[in-house]
Amino acid sequence: MKSNGTWALPGGWCDVDQSVASNTEKEVLEEIGLTVHARRLIAAQDWRKHNVQNYPYGVLKIFVECEYERGEFAQNIETTETAFFDRDELPERLAVEKTTKEQILMCFDAHDNPAALPLFD
Repeated sequence: MKSNGTWALPGGWCDVDQSVASNTEKEVLEEIGLTVHARRLIAAQDWRKHNVQNYPYGVLKIFVECEYERGEFAQNIETTETAFFDRDELPERLAVEKTTKEQILMCFDAHDNPAALPLFD
């Protein structure tokens, strides 16, 4: 949960010295304290087509399926709380500039179908 009471998937800007996989693993560790292994690409989306826009420039959003390895939530300056939700129990208050309900459901669909190809705009 963000400090404003909204929920989003872990994420952040990709550092120039990181791959998509290593940056995903880094962001999950930094934001929620879990060590994960990035397994596969779910989607690459043009942020302007799917999210509430709050930047003057375009952003490519990349969704990655990860496998939990170890760890537990560690309080930090970016995240005030963490939780796991079932598909039918998503929070009402999402940080839609970061993560929409449709994007979360897309991730559930990909997890349920290991043969699914990555989606892209």
